[in-house]
Amino acid sequence: MADRRRINGPVGQTSPPVYATVPGKRTARQLGDGAIRKIFLKTGVTPSASGSAYLEVEDPTTTNPSGTSLKLTCTVHGPRALPRSAPFSPHIILSTHVKYAPFATKNRRGYLRDSSERDLGVHLETALRGAIIADRWPKSGVDIIVTIIEGDQNRDSPDYEADEGWDMMNVLSGCITVASAAIADAGIDCVDTVSGGVAALVANDAKSQPSIVLDPDVAGYHKVFAACCVAYLPTRDEITNIWFKGPLPGADAMLYNKLVERSLVACRNANRVLVQSLTDTVSQTQNPT
Repeated sequence: MADRRRINGPVGQTSPPVYATVPGKRTARQLGDGAIRKIFLKTGVTPSASGSAYLEVEDPTTTNPSGTSLKLTCTVHGPRALPRSAPFSPHIILSTHVKYAPFATKNRRGYLRDSSERDLGVHLETALRGAIIADRWPKSGVDIIVTIIEGDQNRDSPDYEADEGWDMMNVLSGCITVASAAIADAGIDCVDTVSGGVAALVANDAKSQPSIVLDPDVAGYHKVFAACCVAYLPTRDEITNIWFKGPLPGADAMLYNKLVERSLVACRNANRVLVQSLTDTVSQTQNPT
């Protein structure tokens, strides 16, 4: 009797694919001095959640049909009453959960969160806590779940392992923006829409001088020296979270301030996309036809 639960292999012989050339490193994209990659943002993608949003970032150097390099989805559940066993809280209890999909990166991710995903969740919670009006929802809790469907990485590059780690800055920036859109879609009161932006000190090749770029495509540069990710409230002109990574040369003492200032420019550009997406959602709600 045949085992119907067994997955049988092919009947004939098979041979592994042979590639003619090894894909090289991507070339850095040429954008304006204050420009970032194109962003697609849409709210209301998960009807079962209180609020949801989906974000994609364009990859101008790829030849894939999708043409994107970062895909994120966020769902907001709540506000809802805390269980009776929970202690009294005069403010809303914010819980963030950031998780890579198993297929999001070249190295397959596990089903349990690792240290990098927990770090992203802590930074995301800090960034959102400064925007939400917590005292409007006493004795309540809200869960914010961000799933990284595709990471901002070049999987075909032979230097993939060296690129892994710097892309977390772009991932956190996208998480902040998509979570802010989902919170607004859920109708949770906020002082402002918070958006994320990244600036990095990079070198195009081994002989070029380091320069500061916005929204860096890590796989397109020879080396990344330092990067800065900022969560920013543009209307109130306040920073709710800042994450700096990498050593800086001691010759330029103002380089740290320059990275932060350039990150704020990226935040303002991302906020325009966020506000336009929320405006379109309101217009569609008021005019269904």
